[in-house]
Amino acid sequence: MEQQKLTNTKDTLTFLSEKFPKCFIVDGDVKPLKIGIFKDLAATFEDSELVSKRLLRMSLRHYTSSWKYLAAVKKGNARINLEGEPGDLVETEHAEHAAEQLKESKKRAAEKREKEKLEKRKTKSSRFKHVKGDSNRSHSGSRDTSASKTPAVKTKNTKHIAVKIEEKDLKPGLSVSVKVGRQPMPAVITEVAKDGILVQLNSGMSVKVQQDKLRILVKD
Repeated sequence: MEQQKLTNTKDTLTFLSEKFPKCFIVDGDVKPLKIGIFKDLAATFEDSELVSKRLLRMSLRHYTSSWKYLAAVKKGNARINLEGEPGDLVETEHAEHAAEQLKESKKRAAEKREKEKLEKRKTKSSRFKHVKGDSNRSHSGSRDTSASKTPAVKTKNTKHIAVKIEEKDLKPGLSVSVKVGRQPMPAVITEVAKDGILVQLNSGMSVKVQQDKLRILVKD
């Protein structure tokens, strides 16, 4: 059966792990990749319509931003090519950069977990107060029905609009909305470079986009 054109990073990484099992490792010890391996991949699929260069780049960035990969980028570890053959050793600068990325990624994940726990606690507390309030109103209703006739206070929801980001406002740590595919997705800027802005989606995947793909939410 003819292989269908790849359309997402998950399927692409699965395909790469099957085609280059000694390079892209799904189960087992991950190894640092050769510097410039993207060029090797692009050359391999140059005459193929199976996968685009853009998707190859996104998939490679996703693979190399995983915790398991970053932990493997240590000084003295050998980098491998597509065939799994060892080459140059990881330099100190690259090892330190990987360690910093891993630390920041774990920090963001921990902060996200704490935020989710806090939101759950707030929701649970709000439900408890609501149930308790209903119970109190039920008991007091037989004594004083005037309280139930008090009109509810209407609150106005705050609306937000997405606006373009000025170049001067671009900085790591800024929460933004990025258009990946058809739907905009929340993300955080992790790096601002000349060739694009690297952002990390809530899913953990990192992608590089141009400034015109980013928006920031402000109060209407």
